Amino acid sequence: MKILVTGGAGFIGSAVIRYVIHNTRDSVINVDKLTYAGNLENLSEVASSGRYVFERVDICNRAEIERVFVQNQPDVVMHLAAESHVDRSIKGPATFIETNVLGTYTLLEVTRNYWNSLDIHRKQDFRFHHISTDEVYGDLPYPTAEEVSCKSLFTETTPYAPSSPYSASKAGADHLVRAWMRTYGLPVLITNSSNNYGPYQFPEKLIPLIIYNALAGKPLPVFGAGDQIRDWLYVEDHAKALYTVITEGKAGETYNIGGHNEQLNIDVVQTVCNQLQQLLPPCENPNFITKHMVSKYCDLIEHVPDRPGHDRRYAVDASKIQRELGWQPEESFASGIHKTVKWYLDNQGWLQRVQDGSYQYEQEIYRS
Repeated sequence: MKILVTGGAGFIGSAVIRYVIHNTRDSVINVDKLTYAGNLENLSEVASSGRYVFERVDICNRAEIERVFVQNQPDVVMHLAAESHVDRSIKGPATFIETNVLGTYTLLEVTRNYWNSLDIHRKQDFRFHHISTDEVYGDLPYPTAEEVSCKSLFTETTPYAPSSPYSASKAGADHLVRAWMRTYGLPVLITNSSNNYGPYQFPEKLIPLIIYNALAGKPLPVFGAGDQIRDWLYVEDHAKALYTVITEGKAGETYNIGGHNEQLNIDVVQTVCNQLQQLLPPCENPNFITKHMVSKYCDLIEHVPDRPGHDRRYAVDASKIQRELGWQPEESFASGIHKTVKWYLDNQGWLQRVQDGSYQYEQEIYRS
């Protein structure tokens, strides 16, 4: 099977590609524009595989996407290319609309024409898998002590109520994908996952940002009181789930993917700090330079003004994918966060390189 992965140099996309190359006989065509968060170093361990091809292409470039389809003849599309950082979407939503909405539209149209050109057998087996987020559902009621045993969860039929330009752009893309199945018959699958964490995540997201700042002795920013609740999913568990969906899922279905790990943001930050404290205390960290007189990483925590429209709670009901496809997460939050912190400690050079690469990319965009 040939799998075309958009956004394959990003955090989740690269995890999917590594999983496919290491655990299956399938081939992968990686289509990525290589923006600030796309990094081919994430794929260094599979780049020499004869089953891996890289195409530096923007999904909004229809002619180039058509060329990629013609040359590579994929059997499956896994669409992960997206702008995904909420804070960036608040400051500048245009890029999110262009990539997440117009880019998805362009990819759907090219895929539809390609799918119509296939013979009957390949056409029946073809799938377009759109990878989305639980943020399209908005947020859930914040549980009181009395409600803790019967908390509500996002299901596949939860109405959409996005809160940010990012989640609204992803919701728009979801609607386009469903419309292309209803109107044109394109065999699609949609998955909505909870917050991912793990190796190779760009340090603008909470967990790698806390690790990066803590190691450097910088302040650890926490929005508001840090009482927002998120369901955390280890990225390698997510990659396995996505592959399960394209091989076992039913066309037209939506599957929610979650880690069953609800955590307060402040607790996540403190857990990361405690892990760092055990593995590399500040007194043993040669890069720990701070104007604060602190002996513990958690002393660097600073509460900052909350994000506009900040959702209070996300939590995913993943019982459908478990019941119908037999997938469930293997990592607990404790085991996953330990693996994650240790990976970043062992790969501090990667952290610095992606930060430097991001700065250079932003400067090029500014000059253009």
